Amino acid sequence: MQVRGQAGKIRPKAIGQFAGSAVYSYVWPTSMDSSSVGFDADQGILALAVTFHPDFDDGANGGINRHVWHPHWVVLTPDDACGKGSLKVRDIPEGTKPKVPPTWPGVPLLIDSPSYPTSLATNMVEVRVPASVIGAVEGIKFDGVTSALKVNANLHSPLLCISDIFDVASGNLSLPGKITK
Repeated sequence: MQVRGQAGKIRPKAIGQFAGSAVYSYVWPTSMDSSSVGFDADQGILALAVTFHPDFDDGANGGINRHVWHPHWVVLTPDDACGKGSLKVRDIPEGTKPKVPPTWPGVPLLIDSPSYPTSLATNMVEVRVPASVIGAVEGIKFDGVTSALKVNANLHSPLLCISDIFDVASGNLSLPGKITK
């Protein structure tokens, strides 16, 4: 993803706690099904995100990642509790056990914490997703978004809302990008 200015330079300020903390993110919403990366099918919009959040770690198997930009697969769904017409990272309701990828970080969200090579340099954000992870990619549609997310202050559903959209590459989230061979 090409961005305006220096990629990764702007980061949220630490507040010293998980509740109410902020996440900044470069996001690629896709046309892929959530089952492509290990979630149950038809759970929402599957997006690859590169995030920075200084107040908590969400790496797989207890990994520490709060001080670096790092990748996630997330499932996004609409939720007016986040604001009219807004999206959130899909919550996992208490007492349910949905299918999650092996690198799920154990938080009550449909989020995955793979360790794909990620770099932010000059005005470019790059994530190298192994083809073996997602299979056939020809025809997959995508868009590019820069956004901020907010952890709910009371840590209840919705847990993680998109709180601000800084830019959408297409202008309207129409997924105009297309992977071709």
